[in-house]
Amino acid sequence: MKTYFVDSFTNQQFKGNPAAVCLAESDMDSGTMQNIATEIGFSETAFIKKISGNTYSIKFYTPKKEIPLCGHATLAASKIVFDTTGIEDINFINIESVKLKITKADGKIVMQFPVYDTIAIDVTDSMLNAIGISQTVNTRFSSKNKIILIEINDSDTLAGLRPDFAALINSYDGINGVLVTAQSNNPDFDFHYRYFWPWAGTNEDPVTGGVQTFLTKYWATKLNKNKLKAFQSSMRTGMMTTELVGDKVFIYGDAVTVFEGAFINEMR
Repeated sequence: MKTYFVDSFTNQQFKGNPAAVCLAESDMDSGTMQNIATEIGFSETAFIKKISGNTYSIKFYTPKKEIPLCGHATLAASKIVFDTTGIEDINFINIESVKLKITKADGKIVMQFPVYDTIAIDVTDSMLNAIGISQTVNTRFSSKNKIILIEINDSDTLAGLRPDFAALINSYDGINGVLVTAQSNNPDFDFHYRYFWPWAGTNEDPVTGGVQTFLTKYWATKLNKNKLKAFQSSMRTGMMTTELVGDKVFIYGDAVTVFEGAFINEMR
């Protein structure tokens, strides 16, 4: 099975967010896909299989579990399909039968994702203390993604957060992760964010596209603009442009392939 490592939301190797892309020739059981994702150890591994024409199924696995949607792994998979087939647009179908339309524009890969709303939520002091937050601007919850959103008032403070992940995972049950965001202090960007998800994946996801299903609408409403530039201030860093268009969010990003190989099915 051909397998690629791709750094997403960057134009430099060893930056952005690494994802594995596995090109499955036949159906695979979930246990095998989970074992492969755990073996690789990236925050996500995408398994894609051609259905017909330019339409592919896509499944996402963290080292811990299958998830329905992942931005950076979709971007990585798109990069590989575009580079290996020469087609100009892709339709990915995820586990929830959501169609993810992928195109190219202005040298970028453009992903069309659904948009989800958030609701108000009270966040526990134990969660805020575990992250290292003393004051919040707003707290919301994406029930579709099971992700808590916390806005704070300074992007430099955001970059300096050093969560206690053992305390964080014990501070809340029944969620996939917590996203912390702030309006940018840098005129080149509109907002910054970081995503912590020890409940479902790794401690911190370096660059996260899937959260734009609710984060773009949040900032578009707050800043009264539909096209935004986002910066993820993790250690690896990453950036993307997003655009709110009706019930879709368009995510524009770069990706760089860093490894090509194959998994071997060896019966002993």
